[in-house]
Amino acid sequence: MSVVPISYYLVLSVILFGMGAVAVVFKRNIITIFMAIELMLNAVNLAFVAFARAWNQLDGLVFVFFVIVVAAAEAAVGLAIVITIVQNRQTLNVERVNLLKL
Repeated sequence: MSVVPISYYLVLSVILFGMGAVAVVFKRNIITIFMAIELMLNAVNLAFVAFARAWNQLDGLVFVFFVIVVAAAEAAVGLAIVITIVQNRQTLNVERVNLLKL
């Protein structure tokens, strides 16, 4: 049985994080931006799990658990905000939603 080096996981994590960061910067749709943020959080989770596995420590897995909890809360609150914005502004374009006043 071959062991995959930790560098492979870290390279994949960096690629996923980079894709998410590029999407956050260049996309204009709120839903797409939230998906990109989730992609970046999952990239960080992959790095945490890779380090936890490489060093035989459970600390990284505990961090992953907390990141998943925060991501779930962010998704719930973010979706509620998006639904409110769509109802009031009739758009998901970030550039058209420039004020928080209704």
